[in-house]
Amino acid sequence: MTLLPQEIIRVKRDGGALQADQIEAFVEGMTSGRVSEGQAASFAMAVFFRGMSLDERVALTRAMMRSGEVLAWDLPGPVLDKHSTGGVGDTVSLALAPAVAACGGYVPMISGRGLGHTGGTLDKFDSIPGYATQPDIATFRRVTREVGCAIIGQTADLAPADKRLYAIRDVTATVESIDLITASILSKKLAAGLQGLVMDVKFGSGAFMSEEEGARRLAQSLVAVANGAGLPTTALLTDMNEPLASAAGNAVEVAYVCDYLTGRRREPRFHEVTVALAAEMLALGGLALDAADGRRRIEAAVESGRACETFSAMVTALGGPSDFVSRHEAHLPRAPIVRPVHADRDGVVARIATRDVGLAVVALGGGRTRPQDGIDHAVGLTELAPLGARVDAGRPLGVVHARDEASAEAAAGALRAAYAVGEAAAEPSLIVLERIAA
Repeated sequence: MTLLPQEIIRVKRDGGALQADQIEAFVEGMTSGRVSEGQAASFAMAVFFRGMSLDERVALTRAMMRSGEVLAWDLPGPVLDKHSTGGVGDTVSLALAPAVAACGGYVPMISGRGLGHTGGTLDKFDSIPGYATQPDIATFRRVTREVGCAIIGQTADLAPADKRLYAIRDVTATVESIDLITASILSKKLAAGLQGLVMDVKFGSGAFMSEEEGARRLAQSLVAVANGAGLPTTALLTDMNEPLASAAGNAVEVAYVCDYLTGRRREPRFHEVTVALAAEMLALGGLALDAADGRRRIEAAVESGRACETFSAMVTALGGPSDFVSRHEAHLPRAPIVRPVHADRDGVVARIATRDVGLAVVALGGGRTRPQDGIDHAVGLTELAPLGARVDAGRPLGVVHARDEASAEAAAGALRAAYAVGEAAAEPSLIVLERIAA
């Protein structure tokens, strides 16, 4: 019996529970093209409003995983990965993967492009001249084995159904669904043949899950579905009430990571989240006795320069310049207009509407409003003031990197509107709030 896409949508629209064969049929239709873009969008919206049970989430995750090739590895160390639910200035993957590889792990990281107000890891790597974000599987395997890590995008062979649904969610206001986020993330991770996964689940004004409890539910869903599918997984709840790094964009975030790895600049919040996640990965993979031991090993890999060397080797192996890290300013695209933005009054940063900071980057051209939209890799924001910072004539809210005067002016206005400046600093919050395990 043929399962009609519209009937499967109807069941979920009306609040019914889908059977595994219905989910598999719909996912197969997304892969083959039998399911139209409108039907896929309707399915996403029905799931957004009606939700899915744990069994449905597992079935959707497995169906999307099986829509393409599932990798198997034969490596002398554990195959590990990390995934973030997204935020502003969250460029942790670029530093974390080489740090873990420098400690003996293998990190075949399959990343995505920007969703909503958050930047995409692949968009950042696309700003590096020659870097192949969509290599064939043979190249992906070779670089992972030889370097220890490879950060790429989904190829046509890995979870193609998710690749299609991922782009549709971005422009149909269905990004914030726990069910769809869970299936999207884990289908790629399961297809990558991992032996351990650590999730960075963010909450706050710049996260998809703004409320702490919503983020906790998402973390619990990810951990439950992943472990139920046989992938050992833990999660950390981390704060996104301010940009994680002082840079937000594509090329500007890549430059930030180069500065971090070389020791030119290591901001405490970014460093803490990077080390905490990487330490969990080492412990999960048996490369450290526990997370505390993992922290010591990751700190040593970053401080010694081994993580930087590994990052450089990965960039070169995937087609980027051999001198990229040392001369990234010469290789990365630059915006023609670079301008500081000052607050309307002197004072202390009391609150940041972090999502609006991310949307300012999108408006500059650094993000998408439609799946087919191009990206301006040069634009973005740097020197973003953190919570508690004093801003005045000598300390701006941030620096705008824009393509033209009009977009620079609009971004400046958006940045001023996103920052609340007062007389006193807010109480500092924990950066890593909680660890969630099976």
